[in-house]
Amino acid sequence: MGTARRAEPAAIYAVGMTAPPFRFLLRVRYQECDAQKIVFNARWAEYIDLASAEYTRALFGSVDPDVSGIDWRLVRQTIEWKASGHYDDVLEARVRTVRVGTTSFTLVTEFVRWPDDAILVTAETVYVATHPITGAKQPVSDDHRRKFEAGAPGVVIDHAGALR
Repeated sequence: MGTARRAEPAAIYAVGMTAPPFRFLLRVRYQECDAQKIVFNARWAEYIDLASAEYTRALFGSVDPDVSGIDWRLVRQTIEWKASGHYDDVLEARVRTVRVGTTSFTLVTEFVRWPDDAILVTAETVYVATHPITGAKQPVSDDHRRKFEAGAPGVVIDHAGALR
């Protein structure tokens, strides 16, 4: 199978977005599956965390607050399961920013099975910006706001080795 990509579903696009969203590909490992031979439900939060880390690395150049100039903590996460992931599946996480508030930002993550585009999981995660030393809530800077709002359209990070 070649590396040709298919058309993206409209659901993950922000209003006015013309390029595909940021995408992070990972492969389901054996130990991430449960006795039912599907990805254990708690693993999806870990996958969301990985995808969010790669997204913010693409936005800010690093996930280290000393380098990126921003730190954050998760305050709310809603996950909806549509279908199961299985051992050795390649999952494509599509991440985009949907809201930037005064002190918080919200990311939406959609997981599809690659390359057939079957939607497996959707999630909305709200983070609050914090001071890297004190942990106190702080405003999202104008520079970070611009980067969140611009997103990382078209960027693909392939940890699965699927696009080789």
